[in-house]
Amino acid sequence: MAAATGSVFGRWAQIVGPELADHTQPEALRDGELTVVADSTAWATQLRLLAAQLVRRLNAELGAGAVQRVKVRGPVTATRRPGEWRVRGSRGPRDTYG
Repeated sequence: MAAATGSVFGRWAQIVGPELADHTQPEALRDGELTVVADSTAWATQLRLLAAQLVRRLNAELGAGAVQRVKVRGPVTATRRPGEWRVRGSRGPRDTYG
């Protein structure tokens, strides 16, 4: 399995193509699950749509059963605390209607 992991990481651009490789990168391969990180939500969605094709392509390159599923993670964004953008003393949406 270590050979498959090294091959995925080392040959990512060759396996998935240069355009997809510019916006994604493999993060981990454990128990047949390849975790891939995308640099935007649009590329994460695109990768999810291509997941079945990607599994077939990876298995053709690395050997049958090396990758059974692809888990896609989008970019990490800062979390917003509830009420962070609220104005003190406001009445909420009613303020705009008088």
